[in-house]
Amino acid sequence: MTGDRTAQVPQAFAGRRWLLPSAVADELDPDVERRGRPRRTARDWVVDTCCFLLALLIALAAAQTLRDDTGTPHPLAVVDQLFGVLACGAVWLRRRWPVGLAIAMIPVGFVSNTAGGAAMVAVFTLAVHRPFRYVAWIGGIQLVLAPLFYWLRPDPDLPYAGAVVFTELLILTVIGWGMFVRSKRQLMLSLRDRARRAETEAELRAEQAQRLAREAIAREMHDVLAHRLTLLSVHAGALEFRPDAPQEEVARAAGVIRESAHEALQDLREIIGVLRAGEPDDAGRPQPTLGALDALVTESREAGMKVILDNRVTDPAGVPASIGRTAYRIAQEALTNARKHAPGTEVTVTVTGTPGDGLVIAVHNPPPEGEVPHVPGSGQGLIGLTERAMLAGGRLEHGPQEGGGFRVRAWLPWG
Repeated sequence: MTGDRTAQVPQAFAGRRWLLPSAVADELDPDVERRGRPRRTARDWVVDTCCFLLALLIALAAAQTLRDDTGTPHPLAVVDQLFGVLACGAVWLRRRWPVGLAIAMIPVGFVSNTAGGAAMVAVFTLAVHRPFRYVAWIGGIQLVLAPLFYWLRPDPDLPYAGAVVFTELLILTVIGWGMFVRSKRQLMLSLRDRARRAETEAELRAEQAQRLAREAIAREMHDVLAHRLTLLSVHAGALEFRPDAPQEEVARAAGVIRESAHEALQDLREIIGVLRAGEPDDAGRPQPTLGALDALVTESREAGMKVILDNRVTDPAGVPASIGRTAYRIAQEALTNARKHAPGTEVTVTVTGTPGDGLVIAVHNPPPEGEVPHVPGSGQGLIGLTERAMLAGGRLEHGPQEGGGFRVRAWLPWG
């Protein structure tokens, strides 16, 4: 408060002015404000003890000055010191009632020189714990009352102007230091909040990446295993419905079943390896691209399908690997569906495209003749193909055609 008569004791206090900012330097606390918290932490006790000792040290220095000042009546000196003791004790309430304590210190400091240190601590606490509007009003009142205080109680060691200037500079310094501490706290809180949000966003991105990875593995598992297991189902069904088939056909079907089972197990091992070790989904054997389309058609023909391949891409190796792999999976799933739902029909696979125009792959089959044996399926294959095409930046259309049959057509970016 303006009644801080520390300016009246330059000999006893001048060398200790640096104690004010150094003792309250511990207030640089980045933690949240402790409004209403019933119990102090160990750090709070240390800081509050330092503030109390600082206020008490200033009070003792001011009391010594009062004893040496013959112009101050003894009753006034006793009242001054009594208020000083009460003000120092009130420092322990600064965290709970920072505004109330700062307001109470205005009249107390105006009549008590020894309460000056406690008044400065109260102003500092107000600047740290409350918005600027409180500091502006209370600090402004103290600045206005400073000239009146020294006019009523002149400093015996300093001229009137010097005492007023020193006190007002001290008040402004304490307010500025408290506002700096508050700003630092708010900055730390903001940085912590940003760090928490960044951590949360990183966790969400990681979860999303894991989900996308699982979906990609699920699509890969479906595309790969469905093709192999469909071969097993078709040829096992043929052996079941044609027990009197020639020995050569039985041997060929058995060979396809054995080879498909072996390939399915191999593909399953690779996918399980990805799940266990977290390896990229292209780990293991080289992944198929557009150049492997001929081998896929040959494999389907060996399994008994009638497939016509019309590949008009002059340089399949020039197609980006990701686009070629997507085209291969689309053709593989379309052939698998044709084998399940239209056995015995002639399937046409057409591939066209140039760099810049995109890659177009179309698979068409006419309606089957006669009754088609039921082959169980989840219906997720075409959904997975649509997602594959969208992830590659393309699009996929599928559905029945006029006159019967089924058609799958996909456009993928190339260039």
